[in-house]
Amino acid sequence: MKQGIAGAASSHDNAKRIAAGSRFCEILGRTENEKTKAGAMRTKPKSPLPAFLMVAVAPLCWAGNIVLAKGVATMIPPVALAFWRWTVAFLVLLPFAWPIVKKDWPKALAGWKIMAMLAMFGITGFNTLLYMAMHTTTAINGALIQTTMPAVIIVISMALYGERVAWLQAVGVILCVVGAGVVVLKGSWQALIDMALVQGDLLMIVAVVLYALYSALLVKRPDIHPLSLLVCTFGLGALGLLPLYLWEISAVGAFALTPGVAGSIAYVALFPSIVAYFCWNRGVAVIGANRTGLFINLIPVFAAILAIVFLGETLKIFHLAGMVLIVAGFVLFNR
Repeated sequence: MKQGIAGAASSHDNAKRIAAGSRFCEILGRTENEKTKAGAMRTKPKSPLPAFLMVAVAPLCWAGNIVLAKGVATMIPPVALAFWRWTVAFLVLLPFAWPIVKKDWPKALAGWKIMAMLAMFGITGFNTLLYMAMHTTTAINGALIQTTMPAVIIVISMALYGERVAWLQAVGVILCVVGAGVVVLKGSWQALIDMALVQGDLLMIVAVVLYALYSALLVKRPDIHPLSLLVCTFGLGALGLLPLYLWEISAVGAFALTPGVAGSIAYVALFPSIVAYFCWNRGVAVIGANRTGLFINLIPVFAAILAIVFLGETLKIFHLAGMVLIVAGFVLFNR
């Protein structure tokens, strides 16, 4: 394995279901929701530059999560990586969030059905499929396909809630879908005709749909503190992975806990799951949800750089074409 890879992927929301940037940001922007507006304003720095830099850490972590998963694909099975990621993240957060979780527990328990669905889609399903995808596709492909997530959230919200979108937003969604198609087909329609599609790319598409479902359903979550939501979904997600993890052990055997594997598990548990969350939250508080949401476009940029440096992957023309289309689409439906 080539070590030193940084990164991670996962934690968005959809306070305003039409604005995809806001979807990624509501849950991340409420960790201080018990403070007054005046108090919140006093904590804002005079210059937004530190906030911009801090927000950039989040997509770096999410991009690195994909690259790291690709780098350790032969060392740790995908379900094991997902299981230990969420188990460790849960154990790290629980002591700090316990007073809040204890207070919110009755509400969380009353909304156990929606909590279970959120954990299944956003924790158990999304990351496991992402890690499985990295066994057969490139990290660059995975990052580019993941960047279409805001557009998929819009489509699912339209289906679930009957929402309408402006024509400009519809064009943005189409551009994102076309951009993802360019990446999956490697810029050739012949690949579709011959059905020569990479399994990992298809798994990434399913993973994006699952996380979009998670994001769209967040509006129905119980009225609990964001940290309580994280702890509960992390715990439920890890619990949901346990049977799959035990099956995986029986099928392929347990992985060897080398220093590299242990470091990788620690990294995905801390950086994409916790560090990125707080960096993104700070950005929402200082520069706003919409501007923060635009930083999601840095995921394929960071992923490409990390994959080229650490994995020896090659950035090709169809990657660039897909990236341009996806970014253009994202900008359009955030106008």
